[in-house]
Amino acid sequence: MSQQTFELLILGSSAATPTSTRNPTAQLLNIAERFFLIDCGEGTQIQLRKYKTRFQSINQIFISHLHGDHVLGLPGLLASMNLLGRQNELTIYAPKELEEMIQTIHRFSDTHLNYQLHFVHTQDKVKQKLWEDDKVEVYSIPLQHRIATTGFLFKEKPLPRSIDKYKLEKMDVSFAEIHKLKQGFDAIDNNGNTIKNETLTIDPPKSRSYAFCSDTRFFEALANDIKDVNLLYHESTFLENKKDRAAQTFHSTAQQAANMAILCGAQKLILGHFSARYDNLNLFLEEAIPFFAKTELAKEGTTFLV
Repeated sequence: MSQQTFELLILGSSAATPTSTRNPTAQLLNIAERFFLIDCGEGTQIQLRKYKTRFQSINQIFISHLHGDHVLGLPGLLASMNLLGRQNELTIYAPKELEEMIQTIHRFSDTHLNYQLHFVHTQDKVKQKLWEDDKVEVYSIPLQHRIATTGFLFKEKPLPRSIDKYKLEKMDVSFAEIHKLKQGFDAIDNNGNTIKNETLTIDPPKSRSYAFCSDTRFFEALANDIKDVNLLYHESTFLENKKDRAAQTFHSTAQQAANMAILCGAQKLILGHFSARYDNLNLFLEEAIPFFAKTELAKEGTTFLV
């Protein structure tokens, strides 16, 4: 059985101040053609157009916290979706204050959306399931920043078992019993014999996961919420020689991000949220790779396949 789509597009990777080559934080995640926008810094809608995304297919937006570089692109995106004829409802998962913020902007700008906008309020105290369907489930993850902040964990639900057609051809089994086999149960053939599930089915591909760890200081307990994640994005605003500054501002260094990847058992690490003071981002790789070899940079336009 082939795996379904699971890919991450980087739209922005800069910290508080954007640069001429780096936009503020935003990412687009596609799991089985479910499109999730993660954070929405300034210019996000331009980035969505630049990389030719299906941004009207976004039905869920996840906002980690209310610092401007993670949310100020949202009012413009919502308005553009409206002007382009959006009708499908849109749900935003964010701290509760964002709802009032958006309503205030719409009131003073006399903006009236022609689609339903829903808000689900997040909290930064415990891990919380925010959304699920038959393919995907999404959780918020408590982080430790200067204001209430969460990360997000996206998990692919287990795929059904596939039938070994060559073995099935030799068995006298009804369609109803074949359906039971796909669900992981044993089956009864037309002669009344029990057939063990594993004799006629093939294990599906292992479920995959992605953890988005937005602005946060390094703290070991985070690893428990993102254990064995396939792909980990962890902010690395500073290099290790600025670790005191990172601690003061509740941010992390590249080396600390690498240590988190080790602690949680991640398969791959993406570094991002780079301070504008750095022109040479390869310095972040040089700092992290000695600790965690499978590390890459969150550069605009890069797509990561999980």
